[in-house]
Amino acid sequence: MILLPESFDLRMKTILGDGFLKFSDSISSAVNHSIRINTKKIEKELNLSPVQTCSTGYYLDQRPIFTLDPLFHAGAYYVQESSSMFLEQFIRHAPKKPLRVLDLCAAPGGKSTHLSSLLPSDSLLVSNEVIHSRALVLSENLKKWGNPNVVVTCNDPRDFSRLPGFFDVIVVDAPCSGEGLFRRDPSAIDEWSESNTSICAQRQKRILADVWPALAENGMLVYSTCTYNPAENEENISWLADFAEVEGIELTIPEQWGIVTTEANNVPCYRFYPHKVPGEGYFTAAIQKKGSVEGEKRSKEKSALPLASKTEQSVLSNLLQQLPLSLVKFEENFLAFPTNLLQSLDQVKAALRIIHAGVKVGEIKQTSLVPAHDLAVSTIINTSHFPSLDLTLEQSLSFLKRDDFRLDFQDQGWNLLTYHSHPLGWAKNIGSRFNNGYPKEWRIRMSTIEFTGERLVKEAKKFPPIKL
Repeated sequence: MILLPESFDLRMKTILGDGFLKFSDSISSAVNHSIRINTKKIEKELNLSPVQTCSTGYYLDQRPIFTLDPLFHAGAYYVQESSSMFLEQFIRHAPKKPLRVLDLCAAPGGKSTHLSSLLPSDSLLVSNEVIHSRALVLSENLKKWGNPNVVVTCNDPRDFSRLPGFFDVIVVDAPCSGEGLFRRDPSAIDEWSESNTSICAQRQKRILADVWPALAENGMLVYSTCTYNPAENEENISWLADFAEVEGIELTIPEQWGIVTTEANNVPCYRFYPHKVPGEGYFTAAIQKKGSVEGEKRSKEKSALPLASKTEQSVLSNLLQQLPLSLVKFEENFLAFPTNLLQSLDQVKAALRIIHAGVKVGEIKQTSLVPAHDLAVSTIINTSHFPSLDLTLEQSLSFLKRDDFRLDFQDQGWNLLTYHSHPLGWAKNIGSRFNNGYPKEWRIRMSTIEFTGERLVKEAKKFPPIKL
């Protein structure tokens, strides 16, 4: 039995009444594990229980060691708590297309990878994280997800005021006191305090106020936390509705989903409790921005970004699927980015600190290409252009660890290494040996020596059933 803080218990008894005992018991119950598949890489449905609120979410029968699954590293799926997948329900109510979407507090990337799958290819996703080390993790996860219409930034929320009325949708998954994580992460209980909940509530108000000018007229802001505290949830929504002209977005929620609807200043809010839903504690609400503030006019001026020359395009053109993409020069590399979004990228580049944008294709040396890892795991690579070699599970893990092992190449030069036909990265065959092109900073660091032979096969049976 998990012992909860006394003041937290008292508050939850007030909120839940007769339901408190079931809630309290649920904190000590088993955690449900869930994933979302990347439909650009996995096209079939899985033989698993679906997450009702998410078209691509599934519950796992047991939790595998995801580090030992090469398809996890290939970006075929993302491990995400099921309650937070509810974001999909709001995105279906997005105001117009194509969209400019900001995920403001995005690391490690659960909601951003989800948004990347939900948005049409002609929409722009800007994923931001204020802490640089976490922004790099966010960037890695979005590169593995593989879509080209994404920009990762590292900025404080107040910096987005430089882009007034720019975004049609803003998602604020605000830093919070983490009460909804008590079951999944008992250490969150030790870090909890009444004073910290007050600090979080004030920080959340600042974040909302700072980013509000960047939301376009009639745009939608989705707010969420993983806590139960009304001061961080309904009271913040009510506060925002007091100083801005807004309209709440109401969803039709089937009773069997177990989601509790509350209200804050005429804005519908949605609460998730672990004794009612097969997930963790969560709160969310969405509002539409009203008023007479004029949104940012979308310029039709030609982008000033440097593009590949005709000669360079001739080297690069066969590497990508035939999509409306432009090749942008960035230092010695080329980035593939949607042509219709170049002008938007110009504006973001002028206002914010960019960690990565689009898909890095690689670097041209003389007349040949040194392919970037980002291209290998992207959704836009023309895999038929490259010689490839499908690896076993053991070989894949050795490649991902950057360990020494042997491969039987058929072709000299750069080869695309795959696992069950899903690209993992590059290896250059130079005759007597090969150069491992997997990024050093992404390599598997856990010891896999003990996971060999029968034990590895046993663990692999727990992997999500997404192999062909």
